[in-house]
Amino acid sequence: MPSVRVGFFPTLTQLTGGSGHPEPLEAALPLIADAPVDHLCVGDHVSFFVGAGSDGLITASTLLAAQARLPVYVALYLLPLRHPVPVARQLATLAQLAPGRLTLGVGIGGEDRHEIEVCGVDPHTRGCRMDESLEILRALADGSPVSFSGEHFSLKEAIVSPPPSPRVPLIVGGRSDAAMHRAAQFGDGWLGIWVSPRRYKDVCDHIAMDAAQSGRHVGGFEHALNVWCGFAPRHEKARQLLATQMEAFYQMPFEPFERYSPSGTPEQVAEFLIPYIEAGCSRFNVIPCANDLQSSIAAVGELRARLTSQMEVIP
Repeated sequence: MPSVRVGFFPTLTQLTGGSGHPEPLEAALPLIADAPVDHLCVGDHVSFFVGAGSDGLITASTLLAAQARLPVYVALYLLPLRHPVPVARQLATLAQLAPGRLTLGVGIGGEDRHEIEVCGVDPHTRGCRMDESLEILRALADGSPVSFSGEHFSLKEAIVSPPPSPRVPLIVGGRSDAAMHRAAQFGDGWLGIWVSPRRYKDVCDHIAMDAAQSGRHVGGFEHALNVWCGFAPRHEKARQLLATQMEAFYQMPFEPFERYSPSGTPEQVAEFLIPYIEAGCSRFNVIPCANDLQSSIAAVGELRARLTSQMEVIP
């Protein structure tokens, strides 16, 4: 069983203090860079519900340039909203500046269909655009000329040089059958969210069988989970912090998310997540909700310690 890695999602508000000035960023980054975690995580939205968002690759670039210790995981990048050739160039540039320190998780989005529409994309085409984009990105990563004719993208002798070295891992997110097939065919891993441990294991098994049937070897395939967590000494307070932030972000009641979103002390959250390790998860991207940045970092660090120590007792 692979080792467990735990990542920390800093929010833009934590990084900037909500002011847009560099001073809060300069104060927050040393805390984040010294966090007892394995990687940093960033999200990606163009105009989510109330116009909120941040560009995942720009935020990742900032965090990679600002500190040299922790790699960055983009979870998830809305790839169907972009043209794959400029994205391939962005990945190649980041690979030159921070080789081996970026992981790109990709998804089709969907919670806010208006966000997709304002980008000039028909929401019904997201899946097909994703498949074509992934095929193009993987081909361009070789550094060879790529010609492609699809429903949404057409290329003739496209080249992105130098190619990323090492390659930037492409982790496919999503819970649908199409997303599982996409991960098996094009991905270096799968990233889940809002799934039970039993469903998580079923998806891992399904992807492995799908990949084997098409002749792909997935021995190094990564299984990850994005998980919102509330942290406080008292469960009621932790749940309140979690519910408040999730309702503001998703613009809907907390209750549909609650069964997948643990809250309490780091020990209680670890107990909730251990079944996912047993189901095959090796990377947790934790979105912490706590009183402040320092409390969030401390809680995720303690959670990491408890999850990694649990690996010693799992047969």
